[in-house]
Amino acid sequence: MLTTDAFAAYWSGPMLVANFFILLHLVGALLLGLLVGYERSYHGRAAGMRTYGLVCMASAALTVMGGYAHFWYGGVNSAVISNADLSRVVQGILTGIGFLCAGVIMKEGFNISGLTTAASLWSSSVIGILVGVGLYAAAMALALLSAVCMVWVSKLEGWLPSRQAVAITLKFLPGFVPVEAALRAMAHARGYDIAGGTIVIALEQGAYTWNFVAVARSRQKMLPISDLGAEMGQFSGVQSFHLAYARN
Repeated sequence: MLTTDAFAAYWSGPMLVANFFILLHLVGALLLGLLVGYERSYHGRAAGMRTYGLVCMASAALTVMGGYAHFWYGGVNSAVISNADLSRVVQGILTGIGFLCAGVIMKEGFNISGLTTAASLWSSSVIGILVGVGLYAAAMALALLSAVCMVWVSKLEGWLPSRQAVAITLKFLPGFVPVEAALRAMAHARGYDIAGGTIVIALEQGAYTWNFVAVARSRQKMLPISDLGAEMGQFSGVQSFHLAYARN
């Protein structure tokens, strides 16, 4: 029966205290996720601070709400839906959202886009679950923290020291055999290191094509990509090239 007392139960003192503790869990998870994401972002990986922060925070929200099951639905036990039934519903939601998130991730060469969008979609599904079980304040906190993460963390990434990654494709003249040591030396002289495990070599009609990722040692020492492109055509044996920032 819908009564004023039934609605007031969702904003009672104990309920607000529970939401506050959940908020502490969300903030802690966000900070830890940002810490892990910064390590990946610093090394020029596609998934950075925003992606890790959103995933870690949403995972914490999904886990911690199970410990407050006695506060679900305003603290009124339901004889219709048991906790076991609800857990299967949650699993089904997250499985379906996982397929949706995979659809927004796009890969083109060394560039990956859509990771933060996928993480935010997954986070929004958890916000809906929190609202569904009646943890409204926690849901609002997760939504606010997710928005702050997506809007402001990119600016924080730009302010913190980092290593910019550039995806490079070099097509050499037929018969020219490139030497890896020489390419690494040229990259090093311009403030970059060729990332280990990123070199892909192809041979077509006697012409070699090299694909790799060059990671800047620091922003101060790196040659801007425009200047790098101006010099690239002057390298011995290079027929054509393609440069792009490795981004997410």
